[in-house]
Amino acid sequence: MSGRQLDVAAIQATPTYLDREATLTHAADLTRQHGARGADLVVFPESFVPGYPDWLWRHRPWSDGAWYERFVDNAVDIDGNHLDPVRDAARDSSTWVALGVTEWTPSGTLYNSVVYIDRTGEVAGRHRKLIPTGAERLVWGNGTDHLLTTVDIDGTRVGALICWENYMPLARAAMYAEGVDVLLAPTWDNSDEWVPTLRHIAKEGQLFVVGVTAHLTGAHVPRDLPEADDLYGGDDDPMSAGNTTIVAPGGGIIAGPLLGEEGALTATLRIDDAVRGRRQFDVVGHYARPDVLRLEVDRRPGVAGSEPTAHVG
Repeated sequence: MSGRQLDVAAIQATPTYLDREATLTHAADLTRQHGARGADLVVFPESFVPGYPDWLWRHRPWSDGAWYERFVDNAVDIDGNHLDPVRDAARDSSTWVALGVTEWTPSGTLYNSVVYIDRTGEVAGRHRKLIPTGAERLVWGNGTDHLLTTVDIDGTRVGALICWENYMPLARAAMYAEGVDVLLAPTWDNSDEWVPTLRHIAKEGQLFVVGVTAHLTGAHVPRDLPEADDLYGGDDDPMSAGNTTIVAPGGGIIAGPLLGEEGALTATLRIDDAVRGRRQFDVVGHYARPDVLRLEVDRRPGVAGSEPTAHVG
């Protein structure tokens, strides 16, 4: 066996809501803090920068102009210099970062993305959520390009599925077929069903699952936004109470769930545990029946790219 391991820090933090610069500074500080403690990978929640658009679930549709405009103004240009504070922190700490952002693009469409920053501070990849859920479609577009991205961290394959992408069986199967050993699951889901979902995926894929959620209450919402006082209360009005959890191959909980507060969960992931689990159950290997079931994954960029399709199973 290889003896590979990955030290992970799952950060249940509170962004400065709808403030890109302040939230990126906070993410950089947390990256340095946990990098100094030996983390190989620091993982942040879904759309941590500039914050998850929770008002969509409370506001009248299409009457949220000021909220949406601030959201756009504070979205992240991954290809520009917005990420420099976190890139500097990753380089200074020699640690990887998986950061949930709302990604700005020149066309005007926003994407719900995870951006990977490597130990040298370079952007190593990004993943865009395949399809926004429910009211999220009022702010985010369907992911195009940068789909089902994986990265190699010191010989360990890492990928991410964002929130309810984890309920898409074919997306999970595609990630398993990529040989992912650690699946990141940044989310806004605070339901009782979420942690059992993470445990199911860890059992199904025989991999580690790092679920990470923000901690936010109504008190964190800027009060200069229209109807903010009508839509949100204070600390007794939870937007996201948390649920950050780290799960081992087979479904056992290593750490968490963390609820009701900011904090971080840390764990040393012993990657050989995934190898051992797949000896008995490898859903895309010896436990598959490609003569009966087959998944075809179209990895062409955009709508009309040229990369070949891949067959799973």
